[in-house]
This record gives sequence, structure tokens and C-alpha cells, in this order.
Amino acid sequence: MVLFRRLLGEVLRAHRVDRGMTLREVSAEARVSLGYISEIERGQKEASSELLASLCGALDVPLSSVLRSVSDAVALEEAAMAPTPIPVLPVDARVAASVASAA
Repeated sequence: MVLFRRLLGEVLRAHRVDRGMTLREVSAEARVSLGYISEIERGQKEASSELLASLCGALDVPLSSVLRSVSDAVALEEAAMAPTPIPVLPVDARVAASVASAA
């Protein structure tokens, strides 16, 4: 199962690390507790839209960019989890193949 909150946390953490910011710095800038941001980054808590906007502001990254990255990550996980179809020959074709291999 794809967990949106886990992927969102991974994207936010990547942006924070890319900017060279600590949790403490993001916490101060976003006015959100350090512990709560940590839980969001680890995918343990859901971020409200207001909180997400505040975090994006602190990270100086557009909300649309974060959501696009999360959407791409969701699509990749869904594709990886999709069952691989196994082709099944119609009964007539199986019989024909069986007869041909017996000959």
C-alpha cells in the first residue's frame, strides 16, 4: 500500500537536506515544533494544508513542486506494485500446442 504521508515526509526531508537546513532551523522558520516536523518527515503524522504551506515557506520551495514530487513518487510505487500479467493461451491454442509438441 502506498502511504502518501511517508512519501511526503521523504520529499520534505530531501528539500531540507538539499538546503542544508536542520530540523531546528525549519522549526523556527515555520513556527512548528521540531518534534512534529520530525514525525512528518518520518511519515508518522499527516500534515495539514496550513502546516504544509508553512513548511514549504520555510524551505523556500513551492507547494506545487512538493506535491508534484510526491505525485511522481506515488506513481512509481504504484507501478512497482502492479501485478505482472501472465499471458494465458486460449484453450484451443493450448490444445494445438500440446498436440504439436507431442508430434
